[in-house]
Amino acid sequence: MQPIVTAFFDEPTFTYSYVIQDPDSSSCAIVDSVLDFDYAAGKTDTRSAEAILTFIAEQGLTVEWILETHVHADHLSAAPFLQEKTGAKLGIGAHITTVQDTFGKAFNAGTEFARDGSQFDALFNDGDSIRIGTLEGKAMHTPGHTPACMTYVFGDAAFVGDTLFMPDYGTARCDFPGGDAHILFQSIQKVFTLPDATRLFMCHDYKAPGRDEYAYETTVAEERAHNVHVHEGINEADFVRMRTERDASLDMPRLILPSVQVNMRAGKMPPAESNGQVYLKVPIDLF
Repeated sequence: MQPIVTAFFDEPTFTYSYVIQDPDSSSCAIVDSVLDFDYAAGKTDTRSAEAILTFIAEQGLTVEWILETHVHADHLSAAPFLQEKTGAKLGIGAHITTVQDTFGKAFNAGTEFARDGSQFDALFNDGDSIRIGTLEGKAMHTPGHTPACMTYVFGDAAFVGDTLFMPDYGTARCDFPGGDAHILFQSIQKVFTLPDATRLFMCHDYKAPGRDEYAYETTVAEERAHNVHVHEGINEADFVRMRTERDASLDMPRLILPSVQVNMRAGKMPPAESNGQVYLKVPIDLF
């Protein structure tokens, strides 16, 4: 089955969000939504999420799922806003609890922050089924970038989060807490077991050198043959060496501090303090 996939791009964070439609019904799901955030001013905006809702209304669709491929470190999720507007269920990988434990401590979140994944409606394990109308999907655990990373496979379409980028750009970094280049290599091999014609949809694109346009869709066959970091013939040791050296040269994502402490809460802000104001923390010299 071929789901209908529509992409929405947020250029400030280089993030692709998707609407996945069941071709045989009006059901759909939203993957990796973005809450617009002006870090300097501390202001949020829902225009990116509203663009998705406008499309859904124009197509007469019903949102059954809001899916997160992982706890993003480069943008804030708009899941709470979308849930309020659609009533859809929110799902993420079951290993979110590992991420919550790690970053709950890092941000000193306190006992009011539950670390059992209960902020989400569904926690997916490897192989779990996800249904969108008549469209049967599968959750595939693909850790390495983070412990909780998932790839969602619906028919001939797979949504890989940050596990892979376009073939000319490579693969995800593995130097965040809980990341592991060995595990990422193994997860990518797992994705490569999907049929060659499987369409792979990226969560980000940064335009590789020499490419003028943003891109978000490729195939398993293209990645296996041409991915600059992990094409066929690259062994695990070589990949880990490359990834470790490359990660050591990368700056931290601009929005990692606000993003993680919000996204570990399923997109909700931390509780307001005694004056009624919500604050985000900046740990000094921690990461």
